[in-house]
Amino acid sequence: MLQREVADLLQGEFHETSQSMLTVTETRVTKDLGIAYINVSVLGDTPEQRQAAFKRLDAITPQVRQALAQRIRHQVRRIPELRFFLDETQQYAAHMNELFAQIKAERDERGDDEVEGETPGVREDD
Repeated sequence: MLQREVADLLQGEFHETSQSMLTVTETRVTKDLGIAYINVSVLGDTPEQRQAAFKRLDAITPQVRQALAQRIRHQVRRIPELRFFLDETQQYAAHMNELFAQIKAERDERGDDEVEGETPGVREDD
């Protein structure tokens, strides 16, 4: 419920303030419901843009918590403290895909016909 409500707030009421496309990727809550750890992915071309957007989000955290309290106050006893974390999993995956594509392009360019696991120039019966 927290993840859905925070995501809705960030895409609705706080979209103009954050000035970026934010996606809530994961939410974890402590057992006593005192703290909610919220992973947020930020759409941006450069790490600097993503970091700037995350800093804007960090600055409006008290307002987000207050708006969340207005929405869910009748469903929970206590409104958790919100702690946002920048989730760069998508950027990491894209970077890995680029590296794999480079490796494949280099192999195609060299014309590697070697079988995986074989060391070039060494035969098994040696």
